[in-house]
Formats: sequence, C-alpha cells, structure tokens
Amino acid sequence: MRKLLTVWLAAAALGFSVASPGVFAQETPVAPATEATETMAAPVEAAPAEAPAAEAPMAAEAAPAEEAAPAVEQTVNKGDITWMMVATILVIFMTIPGLALFYGGLVRAKNMLSVLMQVMSVFCLIVVLWAVYGYSLTFGGGDNPFVGNFSKLFLSGVTPDSLSATFTEGVMIPEFIFIAFQSTFAAITCALIVGAFAERIKFSAVLLFCAIWFTFSYVPIAHMVWDAAGFIFADGAIDFAGGTVVHINAAVAGLVGAYMIGKRVGYGKEAMTPHSLTLTMVGASMLWVGWFGFNAGSNLEANGGATLAFINTLLATAAATLSWAAAEALLKGKASMLGAASGAVGGLVAITPACGTIGPMGALILGLMAGPICLWGVTGLKKMLGADDALDVFGVHGVGGILGALMVGVLSAPSLGGTMGDDFVIASQLAVQAKGVVITIVWSGIVAAISFKLVDLIVGLRVSEDAEREGLDITSHGETAYSK
Repeated sequence: MRKLLTVWLAAAALGFSVASPGVFAQETPVAPATEATETMAAPVEAAPAEAPAAEAPMAAEAAPAEEAAPAVEQTVNKGDITWMMVATILVIFMTIPGLALFYGGLVRAKNMLSVLMQVMSVFCLIVVLWAVYGYSLTFGGGDNPFVGNFSKLFLSGVTPDSLSATFTEGVMIPEFIFIAFQSTFAAITCALIVGAFAERIKFSAVLLFCAIWFTFSYVPIAHMVWDAAGFIFADGAIDFAGGTVVHINAAVAGLVGAYMIGKRVGYGKEAMTPHSLTLTMVGASMLWVGWFGFNAGSNLEANGGATLAFINTLLATAAATLSWAAAEALLKGKASMLGAASGAVGGLVAITPACGTIGPMGALILGLMAGPICLWGVTGLKKMLGADDALDVFGVHGVGGILGALMVGVLSAPSLGGTMGDDFVIASQLAVQAKGVVITIVWSGIVAAISFKLVDLIVGLRVSEDAEREGLDITSHGETAYSK
C-alpha cells in the first residue's frame, strides 16, 4: 500500500509549517502511518474493515518495552465525496456551456457554432484520453520527475473501493472521483487554447493538435507540478489549482498557434467585433460559478481549506472586475461590458494558483492588480507580440496566470496574511515560482510548435480563404447558429 506525501501548498493551508522546499513538518505531532506513500493524491487500496484474528501478534510476552505508535486510520467522509462530485460537475459546467458561450459570443456570428463545437469536442476527447492513459502518466506513480508510469492504463486496477489520498493524513476519497475531477482540468486546459486561433482553423486540426499537445505538454507539466515525484513539485513550487498547469500552459500553446496558423483574413482591416456580448456575459458568469468547483474543489476535502479557496475566488474576481472597468474608464472614457467580463476572467485566472495559501485581503490585492495588468495584456502587449490571438487567450490566461503564479510567492507569507509557515521566505519562494513559470513556458511552447507542425503535415492547419470568408459554421459543420 502506498503512503501519501501531501502537497506543499495544501499542507500549509491546513496547519503545516514548511521546513524547507518540498518538505513538510507538522506543527502538532501525529502518530506516523505505518505504510509508505507516493503522490499528492496517489491511489491506495482500501484497508480491510477488520484484520483476521489469526494475524494478530501472538506473543504479548515478546512485546517491546515501548509500544509502537498506532497507525493513522484511513477514513472516507461522505461529505468529502459529495463535495468532490459537486466540484467536478461545476468544472464541467464552467467548460460546457460556460467557456463555450464566453468564446462563442466573442466571435462573428458566422463562426459561433464552430467555436461551440470545438470546445465541446475537445472536452470530450480529452476526458476519454485521460481515462485511457492520461491519468496513469500523470498520477500513476513511480519516481520519474517528468512523467508517471503505465500502471493505470485504461484505469487498470481501479475499483469503487480504490481510494485516493487527500491533504489530511488518513482522510481518503474514492479514486474514481479524483480521476473524474482531474479529467475536467485536463479537458478545460485544452479547450482554452481554441480561443487563440478561432475562426480560421480546420476542425480536424483542432482535435489532432489537442491530442498531441495533451500527451506531451499537459500530462508532463501536471505530473511535474502536482505529483510528489515531479520536478517542479520537488522545488516546492506552489500551484494550488493550476496557474502553471492550466493557464500558462494553455496560453503559451495558443500564442504559438496564433503565430503558426497566421492572422485571420482581413485582420486589422475589417471589423471583427464580437457578435453577442450578451452571450459572452452569460458565459463569463458561468465561468465564475464553475470556478468555485475548480479552486475550492482542488482542496479535495470539504473543510476550512476549501472555504479559504472559495472566499479568495469570490473576492479576487470581484476586485479584478472593478479594477479592469476603472482602468478602462480612465484610458478610454467608458467602462465596457466586455471589459468587465474579461476582468472577471482575469481575476479568476490570477487567483487560481494562490487561492489556497493567501489570505482574503491578499486575494483583494491580487484581484486589483489582475484587472489593469490583464487589460494591458490584451492591448499593449498584444500589439507588441503582433499575433492574431483572436480571443486574447495569452493576454488574459497567460498574463493573469504568470501574475498569480509569481504573486503567490509573495502573498502567501504570514506577515501578509498568508497561511504558510513562519520560516516562509518571500525571495526564495519567488525564485522557485519564477522557475516553474519559465519551465512551463518553454516546455509548452516547444511542444506546441512541434505539434502544430505535425498537424500541418498530416491534415493541414487552416481552412481555405473562401471557407474562412463564408464562415466555419457552414463550411466545417453544415449549419448556422441563427436562422435568417
């Protein structure tokens, strides 16, 4: 049976003090478990309800002078199970329909269904691939710092009685719900990339690219950041719910795609305004609601740690919405609905890696920073980069993710209201966070470039100019979003 090694960031939120990067020391002594553990949520076999009498120790007279400390009993709480099922449903909701409608409203009417189809199909594809091999290669175990192993291919050996560890010693959840929850993270990460090259890519190219990139970028990055054997995890990097794994990872891939696929026909010359800000607002609201499952669900338990992530997600998002609108009003004279929705998403992105280790006031500060910084990301930085990132994936998810991943190294300090130990050092943690960000950017960028090139050679990346002008709804799917 495997013993759990709890994750850096969650351990701090639940009362652990950090002795050194990647090493945890409990403040309150707890009787050690008798069996060894592996990963942040490594599956373990369910313990028998009662040991056979024949296996009991035989000789009381041979008992040592000092009795061994009792093992921590494994427990499964129905409240934790219920919460994790709800959290998983919320993440599905934030992708389909949330992300799909948010993206769909931002494109032109002739491409509305193509974006909905891409988001939904990518989500379904990755969920399947996660069960086939993604889960095994991410959390299957082993000591490889870059990828897991093949022990859980096709969910081999997983049963309703199989258990996965949480961040509290001895507290378990069914492995099936952990697998389902993590599958939604993988799926939404790939779906986020769609926004960068919307309105000009082949449907087959989207699916093929996502399958390749998921295998060689998402899986290794998730293993490196969230598995105890992972290269980035070993450094002590904090990423509670996916600032590097999800947002930076996806944003860099999207930016590479925007460069390699090229700009939309008429970009910079023709109006390419969103066709329905109403749907974008609806989608952004669904994202916000679903994000509570994304962030608070990453705690894996229905306890105080989940409530901290919950309130931080609420406060940072509200602050970012207001600060984006205020900055926009100062710069342009008016605050827009599109800006408010984008600000909300920017706040959600920024708080994601930090929601479990910073305090509520730190969340407000981070949200206030995220609004104007992400606004710059979709205006000034976008012009500097010169790419047609159609729905500003890098400007919001990349910039917001980098901001959150770095600021968690500052705002997690106890002196600033964070939950880390008294020996937390801002400078050293900030360096660790920066290293994780750089590794993610480089890894994702290289894998994305190779993946797009392979897809171009196999099926081609871009639709014809005529098909693009007519719209992908008709040319790729033979239907329209709206009847005339």
